[in-house]
Amino acid sequence: MKLTRFLNNETITPGLFLDDRTILDASPFGEDWNEAFFGNNGLARLEDWFANNRDSGRTVQAGDVTLAPAVARPSKLICIGLNYAAHAAEGGVDPPAEPVLFSKATSAWSGPNDNIVIPRGSKKTDWEVELALVIGKHAKYVPEEDAFDYVAGYAVHNDYSERAWQLEGTGQWVKGKSADTYAPFGPYLATRDEIDDVGNLRLWLKRNGETLQDSNTSDLIFDIAHLVPYISRFMSLLPGDVVSTGTPAGVGLGFKPPRFVQPGDVFELGVEGLGTQGQVAVSED
Repeated sequence: MKLTRFLNNETITPGLFLDDRTILDASPFGEDWNEAFFGNNGLARLEDWFANNRDSGRTVQAGDVTLAPAVARPSKLICIGLNYAAHAAEGGVDPPAEPVLFSKATSAWSGPNDNIVIPRGSKKTDWEVELALVIGKHAKYVPEEDAFDYVAGYAVHNDYSERAWQLEGTGQWVKGKSADTYAPFGPYLATRDEIDDVGNLRLWLKRNGETLQDSNTSDLIFDIAHLVPYISRFMSLLPGDVVSTGTPAGVGLGFKPPRFVQPGDVFELGVEGLGTQGQVAVSED
């Protein structure tokens, strides 16, 4: 299944993609895609409902509605830094010996095609296409061999970052990652069965038509089987929580001279099998 959410008369409505363009209105199912849904065997219940309603329910065309974030705002958004060797190299640092964890404020949660708002005072807003996963059940001290049992599915995330706030002065990653609109998520959450090999997916990003990031999840330093158990050693991962697995080379900071987001920039990005996003940059000022 491919879970999504869209605006219907300004109300967020749950849905399921039937194909690349057609969305089944899942509001009769009666639940949003949130912590309670994932934590109460929601995917299995939804699968049964979908089988009985996919051919008879109301549908909308994706191009006729505004897509909301594919799942409800999570309790936590945990990101992995420097998780592609080439990205670490372009930043002038050695690959980390263990995963670099940071959190991103969930107030940054945004729809996949919403404008990216360059926040007031920002001079160095940057882009980062990433594969993200959603946790399907409470995860604590997860054995590595069971890691995928805790994954509900996968989605595209653009981990926008303000590099001056992140790295200059006293620096702080969470400060540089958490501006409003800095976490576009979607267009849908693909359940695990939709993806044959999550360790071999192309991911890419274009800015104004120019391809700047083009890589594959096979280049991850720490894969999902390692990340879920690792994170669960230090905190509980709750149903609906999101883990964003890192970005490949090609971010603005890595160019010489660096390139950063400018008002009017148009971004297109995607992960193989998980759809595409598109954002236009606007200035908060």
